[in-house]
Order: sequence, then C-alpha cells, then structure tokens
Amino acid sequence: MHKVIAPQFIQDSAAIESMVKNFSTTGTMFVAGRRNTIKTFPLGNSILNIKSFRKPNIINAMAYRFIRKSKARRSYEYANALLQKGIGTPQPFGYYENLGTLGLKDSYYISEHLVPDLTFRELVEVPDWPGHENILRQFTRFCFELHEKGVLFKDHSPGNTLIVNKGNGHYAFYLVDLNRMDFYDRLDFDLRMDNLKRLTPKEEMVRVMSNEYAKLYGRPEDELFESLWQKTCEFQRKFWRKRMIKKRLKFWKK
Repeated sequence: MHKVIAPQFIQDSAAIESMVKNFSTTGTMFVAGRRNTIKTFPLGNSILNIKSFRKPNIINAMAYRFIRKSKARRSYEYANALLQKGIGTPQPFGYYENLGTLGLKDSYYISEHLVPDLTFRELVEVPDWPGHENILRQFTRFCFELHEKGVLFKDHSPGNTLIVNKGNGHYAFYLVDLNRMDFYDRLDFDLRMDNLKRLTPKEEMVRVMSNEYAKLYGRPEDELFESLWQKTCEFQRKFWRKRMIKKRLKFWKK
C-alpha cells in the first residue's frame, strides 16, 4: 500500500490507514455508485470523506502503476493546486494506492466531508430557489476566476460544485470530483466557453451567465451568448443521442 498524508495530518495517519484498510466493512455509506463508492468516517471533530475508485481493468491497472498517475493521486494533487490558487475545494487529507505486481488494484482519496447548502444542480432543477439569480451570478464569477487562474476543470458538471451560504447574500463555491483537470498559463475564449457547456440546458440561465461573464471578460455579451449557447446545444444533442443509443442496446439485449 502506497500512501501520502498531508503534513498537517500526519498525527492521524494510523487512524486514516485503518479506515482505508477496513473500508468495505466500516464507515457510513454516502454514495454507492456503479463506478465509485464514497463513505464518511469520524475523525476527532472532523468528518472525513473517503472515495474508493473502481478497480481498473488490466490495461488501466498497468497504466496507473507504471505510466499515469492514479485518479486518487490526481485528486489529491489537484486539490492542493486549487487551494494554492485560492480556489475552493474540500481540504485534502491524502491518498492511498493498493499496488500489485501487475498494476494498481484500487485507490482511495481522503478529504474533508463538506456539507453544502446546495449544488449547482439545484439551480438547474429548482428555478425558484431563493436568491437564484444572485447565486448564479456569483457562480459565474467563480467560473471566471477559475479561467483567469488557468484552471480547466474537465468535469465541470452540475453536481460537482458545492455551494455554501455564507449569509448576507454571499456564497462560497467548492469543486469536487477533481481527477480530470488541466492547468494553463492562459485559457482562450473557445476553451472558456467549451468548459461551461455542460452546466445547464436552460437558455435563461445561459443568458444570465453570459451577461455576467461578458462584464468580467470585456467581450460583447451577444458574442459570448452565441458561442456558449451553440456549444451547450451541441453538447445536449450528443448527450441525449448517446443515452438513446444505450437504451436501444439494452432493449435488444433483452
């Protein structure tokens, strides 16, 4: 077992290791996904969030062992990179990799368990959420800050931004599911718009985001909306086409 624990939590390494080694039989289930499993564990006055990544196939197992960084390692390193840039994400505690002769068996990312007031998904699904437009505009400013700092969050989808109400109309934003990310010296206009296309299919939300982003970016609002809406529509077409194909395949398999 290869492990890395953040220096400020070294004193908790034995407790964290016990959680990882007994992951299948202890902890409280938080997400029982088809691909990954997330459980929570108490640690002193904190709650830890431990994400167990699905066991990779033999090719990926060898790649993660000898060529590429594991998803757990990337999550930990990217979390630290975000914090260094002043971008919100739950506090990273460390990661574990269970290595075998032929490759990576499984891996775990350990972070603070953050309980949000909402995620971006609620803004999409609940249009009358209190303070909806204010939150959406603050979220857009958060996205602009990401782009200005050269962060391309590849899983920028509705469930991967946690939102915490700080009071007095102010909100804080935290990225999760971090293992797919790139860092640039500068993001061009096309990359920025492409990065926002997965967030919402609703034209009225895209218009508000375009208005707020244009004010920050110094480009015409119409130009920005046209680009983002075109990319959003194309993404939605591909998404629903893929889902339809999967349903048909399942039907014929029956």
